[in-house]
Amino acid sequence: MTPNQPLADRMRPNNLDEYAGQKHLVGKNGIIRRMIESGNVSSFILWGPPGVGKTTLAKVISHLLERPFYTLSAVTSGVKDVREMIDKAKKTRFFDQPSPILFIDEIHRFNKSQQDSLLGAVEQGVITLIGATTENPSFEVISPLLSRCQVYVLEGLERADLEGLIESALRNDNYLKKLDIRIEENEALLQYSGGDARKLFNALELVVYASMGEIPGKENQILVNNETVKKIIQENMAIYDKSGEMHYDTISAFIKTIRGSDPDAAVYWLARMLEGGEDIKFIARRLLILAAEDIGLANPNALLMANNCFQSINVIGMPEARIILSETTIYLAASPKSNAAYLAIDAALAEVRNSGNLPVPLHLRNAPTRLMKELGFGKDYKYAHSYEEHFVQQNYFPEALKDSRFYTPGDNAREKEMKDRLNRLWKGRF
Repeated sequence: MTPNQPLADRMRPNNLDEYAGQKHLVGKNGIIRRMIESGNVSSFILWGPPGVGKTTLAKVISHLLERPFYTLSAVTSGVKDVREMIDKAKKTRFFDQPSPILFIDEIHRFNKSQQDSLLGAVEQGVITLIGATTENPSFEVISPLLSRCQVYVLEGLERADLEGLIESALRNDNYLKKLDIRIEENEALLQYSGGDARKLFNALELVVYASMGEIPGKENQILVNNETVKKIIQENMAIYDKSGEMHYDTISAFIKTIRGSDPDAAVYWLARMLEGGEDIKFIARRLLILAAEDIGLANPNALLMANNCFQSINVIGMPEARIILSETTIYLAASPKSNAAYLAIDAALAEVRNSGNLPVPLHLRNAPTRLMKELGFGKDYKYAHSYEEHFVQQNYFPEALKDSRFYTPGDNAREKEMKDRLNRLWKGRF
């Protein structure tokens, strides 16, 4: 008879010493451990891959600080749910008691209005917000909320962490410790986990209960080796998990294959996702990003193709959308590649963050009023269309950056042509 509660839930730790991994945060000098020890925990967001302990860490903090723990899922909760939860927190807080903890899983799925509804409560200390996300919060969380929260990055669990979890489960779980479980090999278990503790526990539990009674006369003796794990996992687990690690692994393989210019392999990974029921809009969005990031100026038509693909599948839908996705995938894989535009904007962003808001040169400023003109706004600006080839040399940078370079043309036919023209105009600058 197997327990109803999953092993991953039964093995949730209650303190930091039982918590696996993330030593940079919860180790001896980790910032989160220090916050807990001080009793003063500020709002923060945990960013990391699935199954590395984001929810568990939030619950451990609440348990150790003896604070009320409220939880919302960004998948199912709206603004009304957020406001009701904040009102509940206000009513249960008395005098100088610390604020309750509100944990929001997948906070990146909250839209702007949902995130806006949290601002006042976070700033006033009505709640201590702990958000969890698998997506970069810089892109998915609004700036006002992000400015009120620290972001802590959680890492995938290491081999030693995963092996420790297996040993702990066999030694401490009320069900597994009654069985004679012998781990002969653990490589397959670790491989299937992908650094995800939840997947590791699910796989271990599946293998154990599927192997019970296989040794005649020794019903409680279970041997776990790579062959057994692969056989049982493949027989019982779904081929494609749209919300799990397989989702991320397969789209990663798809993108890297197109970037590597292999249309055959790219169509294979596309087929894997389509057969598994992946959201076709998700695939098309990834193709849009790739067209700009990895092909870019080497073939500007790639972005047009990807955009047309996205628009078309919204009109057509499956099963015919598979043809449009296949056509776009093959075209992008066969296209020349350049990440020059991607590198240029990242280099420029790094410079902006480093040098700050440098003043716009006077000759580049707009001068809509008489006073502005008197102050020199727009003075000495040279109108490019008034010159031969619609070009004239002048400085377009803030003075302190006038010799900066961000764009380096890629080694492809289109950008070589662009480079030749730019060098002719700018006297060898490129």
